[in-house]
Amino acid sequence: MLRTLCRTGGAILLQAQRSAPRLLVTPVQQRWASSLPMNTVVLFVPQQEAWVVERMGRFHRILEPGLNFLIPLLDRIRYVQSLKEIVIDVPEQSAVSLDNVTLQIDGVLYLRILDPFKASYGVEDPEYAVTQLAQTTMRSELGKLTLDKVFRERESLNSNIVHSINQASDEWGIRCLRYEIKDIHVPPRVKESMQMQVEAERKKRATVLESEGTREAAINVAEGRKQAQILASEGEKAEQINKAAGEAQAVIAKAEAKAKAIRMLSDALTEQNGNAAASLSVAEQYVSAFSNLAKQSNTILLPSNTGDISGMVSQAMTIYSTLSKTSQKLSPEELQEKTEEAHSHLESSEDQRTP
Repeated sequence: MLRTLCRTGGAILLQAQRSAPRLLVTPVQQRWASSLPMNTVVLFVPQQEAWVVERMGRFHRILEPGLNFLIPLLDRIRYVQSLKEIVIDVPEQSAVSLDNVTLQIDGVLYLRILDPFKASYGVEDPEYAVTQLAQTTMRSELGKLTLDKVFRERESLNSNIVHSINQASDEWGIRCLRYEIKDIHVPPRVKESMQMQVEAERKKRATVLESEGTREAAINVAEGRKQAQILASEGEKAEQINKAAGEAQAVIAKAEAKAKAIRMLSDALTEQNGNAAASLSVAEQYVSAFSNLAKQSNTILLPSNTGDISGMVSQAMTIYSTLSKTSQKLSPEELQEKTEEAHSHLESSEDQRTP
């Protein structure tokens, strides 16, 4: 019984389709009708597809994936919507940027049907509608940007186009996932000017880098000279300090040696026959001094009694006896001062005797 009913319903449906006037069917309806499945009472809907069913010309329901049953003659599958992500090529079109440059631009649109009912009854051809909306939105967004910003802000341009499309396609049950600009073609003369601008920018960067390198080199040379002068001055300062320290140590060493010699001489004079030894030493020094006369210069200053050696020795011993008497009452420092005064007095007396 069920088989007979199905066969009868199918034959009536085929006859009704053949007898329908072709003038009332639009191209879009013909495109959709060419891929529509027939009502065979028992239908199997594939995954990720939505079949829109009309009963007596009015929307009835949307068939879910899997097994479904329909009534022949009364129910008809009117639309088949794919719930997969759809890729649409947006044809190339011309657009004018903010700085009045004509561009040839195309893109790719990715969308998905979220509501099969709105996609079927909200717009005649969803694909064509979204394509036209993408083209008009792209022209509008390009008119807000200059040519340089079109290349720099390509990602923001894509996001703005997607946002504008989604605002208009909500009533169609379609969601635009993303939009990608494929190619941007500029006029040949504009392309040449852009190439010249790029070359000028590169030359500018090269000149700036060269000048910065020259400046850094000059700074490094000046810094090196400065460090060299600082190191030289520090070396000279250290040399002077070391020299002064050496001279001071030499003076100290001489003073200590002289004090030690005076001390030893004093100890020797206090011993037995010390005066005779001192007289002998003075006489030897007197004879040695006269032996060195006229060796370094022709000018000679002689005392009046040059041959009176005993007088010179007695004068020296008188000075020594005077110092020995006062040395017991004076400190070592005062004694040294008195000795220096006696030597100076002796030298002045010799000068006075010179004719």
